[in-house]
Amino acid sequence: MRRRPLLLLAAAALLAVVVVGFVQSSGNETSDGRAPTAAELRERLAGAPAPLARLHARANRLLPASSAKRELAALKGFPVVVNKWASWCGPCRAEFPTFQEVGAELGKEVAFLGLDAGDGPKPAAEFLARYPLSFPSLSDPDLEATEALGIGGSFWPTTAFFDATGKQTYVHQGPYLEADDLRADIAKYTARG
Repeated sequence: MRRRPLLLLAAAALLAVVVVGFVQSSGNETSDGRAPTAAELRERLAGAPAPLARLHARANRLLPASSAKRELAALKGFPVVVNKWASWCGPCRAEFPTFQEVGAELGKEVAFLGLDAGDGPKPAAEFLARYPLSFPSLSDPDLEATEALGIGGSFWPTTAFFDATGKQTYVHQGPYLEADDLRADIAKYTARG
């Protein structure tokens, strides 16, 4: 009798591994089967207000963690979404297509900033070369910016929402696998609607 619950648990664990593997292997692409290029992202974001245009000009770059507060201060007047990720994090990789899509779609109204936390600069840069973002990421191997921004250091991915005044309004733990879920939380937690 004790073996049956163990077998069910093992089967559930195996199913979870298969589902996560499938999710990680899918996505990361445009509708024609490829990741958006930096040129395509620039084209979609042309005409953004100056503070957001300055952010987009540094798309896909790794910035020093020490600039975290300064980056947020420069974005006052705009809602900000900060996504904590790492190249080694499977759920982070699974949600990257969502941030590629929504970052390009809403990047003229909402500021997006990545937070590559607990990761090395080389694997992070290699990952960003493969999956470009329309916004920069803070390189935070020692979790300095993670602490400074109050995002929490023990869970990946984590997304923090800030309203236009710079006040943190919500922290979401776990991946955004659907763009509609991220859009809904942006509307709800940044007073963008």
